[in-house]
Order: sequence, then C-alpha cells, then structure tokens
Amino acid sequence: MTRRREVYYVDHEGDFGLTGLAEALSSPAGPRLDAPAVLALAARTANDDEDHQLGKDVRLLLESPLPGEVLRTVWLAAVGGRFDPVDHGTDTRSWLREIVAVCPVRESQWTGEEPVVPEAEVRESVLSEITTASPALTSAAQERDVVSALGQVVAEADADLGFRLFLRALKAYGVTVAEDQYHRLLAIGERLAYPLAAVFGGLDVSWPPLDPGRRDFEFGFGLPGLSRLFDGEWDSWRHEGTGTPREHVARLTHADSGMTPGAQAAVLLEDVTRLLDSELSEEAITALWRTAARRRRAVDAFDADGRTWLREIADVCTQRLTVADPAYEPFVSPPRTDLMEPVAREVQHLGQAVSRETGTDGTAATLEHIVTTVDADLGFRFLVRIVEAYRISLTAACYARFRELGERLGQHPSQVTDAVEES
Repeated sequence: MTRRREVYYVDHEGDFGLTGLAEALSSPAGPRLDAPAVLALAARTANDDEDHQLGKDVRLLLESPLPGEVLRTVWLAAVGGRFDPVDHGTDTRSWLREIVAVCPVRESQWTGEEPVVPEAEVRESVLSEITTASPALTSAAQERDVVSALGQVVAEADADLGFRLFLRALKAYGVTVAEDQYHRLLAIGERLAYPLAAVFGGLDVSWPPLDPGRRDFEFGFGLPGLSRLFDGEWDSWRHEGTGTPREHVARLTHADSGMTPGAQAAVLLEDVTRLLDSELSEEAITALWRTAARRRRAVDAFDADGRTWLREIADVCTQRLTVADPAYEPFVSPPRTDLMEPVAREVQHLGQAVSRETGTDGTAATLEHIVTTVDADLGFRFLVRIVEAYRISLTAACYARFRELGERLGQHPSQVTDAVEES
C-alpha cells in the first residue's frame, strides 16, 4: 500500500502535527499546562497556525486498533511525561477525541509533488531504526515499554506518524544517536518531505570531532561560500534580514544543519587563517574578496581593507566555536599540494576568460598564487566561485575536469554541478 502524504516542508519549518504539539509541551523549562490549556494550545495550532496535520495525526490514532495503554505510552514518551491525560481525569483515547474535536477537517490540496513512498518501505526503515535505538531508549524510559509501543504505532497505525513519535521520544529522553543512524534518520525524513529541523531539531547526536579539512558540504562553505552570501550584484546580504556584516557572517557559521556543530565556522576560520598567513599583498586579498563577492564598486567600507575584514570574520568564527565546542582548539589542516599542478592548469586555462569577465587583470594571477603557495583546494574553490559569479561557460572537457577535481578534493558533487555550466 502507498499512503498519500503531504509535502510537509512547504508548510512547516520544524516539527508539526501531534509531535509538534508534543514538542511545545515537552520543554523542562516551560510551565506544566493543565488540560484546558493544552486543549486551547491544540486549537490555536490547528486553526491559527493552520497545522492541518494535527487533526490528521489524531484521527489516524483514533481509527487504529491500538489499545489505550499503547496510546498513553507513546504520548507520554513524546512529551517526556510532562502531560498525562490520566492525571486530569480522562483516558488517552478520550483525550484524543477532545483534541480532534477542535481540529477542523480540511481537504488536502494535492499538487502532484507529494512523496510516493510505499508504506511497507517506510515501516521497514522506521522499525529498523527503532530496533537500533532500542537499548538506549529502553534504558532511558524504564518506567514504560516505549519501544514496543512505538513499533505498534508504526505497524498498526501509520509509519510516518510512528517515525515522528520515535524522533520525539529520542529527543524527550535525551537519547544520543550515532552519526550513521542520524544520517539514516535524515534520509527517512527527506523521503517523507519533512523539513530538516523536524528531524535534527533537539536531537542529541554523537558527532565526530570538528575537522577544518571537511569538504563534503552540500551548500556553500568557507570563504568562497561566504563571498556568495555577500554578492553585491544580488545585494543578498541586505535582503536576508537586518543586521551588520558581522551578523551576516554569523549566519553562515551557524549553518550546520546535518553536521557537527561548528563545522562551518571551523572551515571558514581555516580559509581565513590561510590567507592571513599568506604572502599575498593587502591589495591582492581585498581585490580577490571583492571580485568573488562582486563588490568591486561597492561603497560600503566594511571590507575595503582585506586583512582587517578577514580578522573580523575570524573573530566571528572563534565566537561560534567557543559556544559549539569549548574544547576545540583551532588548527589548519595540511594544504592540498598533491593537486597543485592540475588546479593550476585550470586557472591558467581560464585565465583570459577570468580577466575578461571580471574586468580585472590580477585575479587569475592571485588565484594561481593561492594554488601554488597557499592551498590548491582553496584556490580551486575560489575559481569555481568566480566561474559561477561571472557565468563563465566551460567546455565539456573542462567541466568534466572540474567535477573530477571536486571529487578528488572530497567535495559534494553539488559544489561543482550547482555552480558551473557546461557550454
């Protein structure tokens, strides 16, 4: 059987439905609400916030053959025991009927973009992850058989809802999951069109140590990635919300979704440190940044002095790392000298096009200097950024070499495929 599901990430930024309501009730720092207050919160969620999934989730449970004790067990696990209907004079199934009564029935507006995932596949994947987490979850929730109850929801009600209840139980009990399981959980959420935060928000992950040499980011990273965020032609940094340039840098240093907290800051700090310690002149650093950011004619003064601007970026990174991992001691990973020659050849090959499209004679020379004396990886990423920013088309052969270099440098394929065009 294939159940038709919503594209959840369109309408929700984080958790949603019954598990979103459970999240709102589970914070140890928040007040404990009585039954009328919880019912009022559910009504606001379903009506004012237009969370249509809340009523759908509750109906799925009410229409299932699940015993009342199973419903109570998974609910208490989802809220970390902070609201038990039994304490308010009613059983769980009767309380769910009160919730569904304040949730209007709305017809779904299907667009054809909904995920089509066979229920059996979702069920098998979720049950496997519950089994993996079983020892830790059982130890954390010794007062009730959460593992068995979650398995029953997945098998007898809905695997999608069961998955979200499983995630909420992990978060509510502070169960730590290994990084490999974390990525499997993300993959299930992606198949079900969840917003990413519905999976990773509040989840305790056993992360690997911070590594400034990490390169498998799917989105922009490092100093070339930051230059994209400050693109002067788009003027994007002004339109992404108010704030100072430092605050805009901080947005990138916090963009660690799906990675070790502080990963973006560690890589960005390494790029900045390499350039600060290089023999490049002040003028060359300023020109490279402003060319990559397409800010050559910008009137703002915040980045007019390249090394001063780099030191500001470094300071923002350090602040982020101090919070993300107080024990982390920043270091610079070994430069990629093994790929110096092939990357230098690509810079030389595109040198005339880079000078012509950027309108500067020194950019190609600066890139080659970075490749040969600083780090081939950083030089390649700046080259990709400039090719992207100035829409420099690549021949099929050059495009293939770019992809191969990106792969050898450990980059996610999107770093090249999303940035450059094959002519």
